[in-house]
Amino acid sequence: MSTIAILGSGRVGRALATKLATTHDVVVGSRAPDDAAAAWEGPAVEFARVGDAIRRADLVVNATPGESALERLIEHREALDGKILVDVSNATERVEGGPGHLVYPGSSLAEHLQEALPGTRVVKTLNTMLFMVMTAPSVLAHPATALLSGDDDEAKATVRDLLGDLGWPSDQVLDLGGIATARGAEALILLVPDLLRARGFAPFAISIVS
Repeated sequence: MSTIAILGSGRVGRALATKLATTHDVVVGSRAPDDAAAAWEGPAVEFARVGDAIRRADLVVNATPGESALERLIEHREALDGKILVDVSNATERVEGGPGHLVYPGSSLAEHLQEALPGTRVVKTLNTMLFMVMTAPSVLAHPATALLSGDDDEAKATVRDLLGDLGWPSDQVLDLGGIATARGAEALILLVPDLLRARGFAPFAISIVS
């Protein structure tokens, strides 16, 4: 059983921590761990400050807001060195009444994280779906696809196994290739506000069919 650090205690972080706690030791990294622990209603997990959570973990999941994740994670470059960083976030600049803008047009948050953290193996996944599908793909009427992007094949194999722990069958996981392939996956966030307006707050994901 490995130790997984979940950075962020919002809806995404809570969903991932709840599911992964059934098969792994989970420590939730938060800027206010006592407050996060007091609000927690899930299975037994630990809470710690972000740096402490990273140092204790074998694998780290970034479930913090994507628009500020780069600045936040650079502060923990030393603790992240040698670890796998699974980035599930989307980096958009929110615009009132509009779809928002990509923070990194022509690139991606995942690429910027990999460049800023060269000793860390960054893998992008799970950012193309509503948060409840991340841990329960079977809630959808049709099989969804979880995309993988990353430069390190061994790291992606580890993350593929982690997706299995979250309920994703191997044939529903698609390896797109290197970290640069995260650009397209991250750009899909621009569809989300329109989908939510058209369908309401209902589970969704993309599905690659042939």
